[in-house]
Amino acid sequence: MKAIETPKAPAAVGPYSQGIDAGSLIFVSGQLPINPADGSMPSEPAAQARQAMENLKTVLEAAGSGLGKTVKVVIFLHNLEHFSAVNEVYAEFFSGLYPARSCVQAARLPKDALIEIEAIALK
Repeated sequence: MKAIETPKAPAAVGPYSQGIDAGSLIFVSGQLPINPADGSMPSEPAAQARQAMENLKTVLEAAGSGLGKTVKVVIFLHNLEHFSAVNEVYAEFFSGLYPARSCVQAARLPKDALIEIEAIALK
């Protein structure tokens, strides 16, 4: 196993790796909607979903994988009322065969984000 680290995605906000290369599988830690260039976070749910997905994509690509090889996604939402807006953005990043997915409401997310997205992908 080896850690996936890229400056093109936000640094971990705790004692964990952005992702782990476990041979044939890539495990990406929950990606917050933080812009890695300046540390900012959009305020709107759709914009947060877009940034979190961009961060997820970046970590996967740093591991030699990509969104097209994603098999499982977990989305944590601060408010399930954002489900439709997040789905619209999510659909922009995947085409054809969608990965398996879970979406749950979380009482509070790190840095008071509205969304966090994690994934498992093939290498």
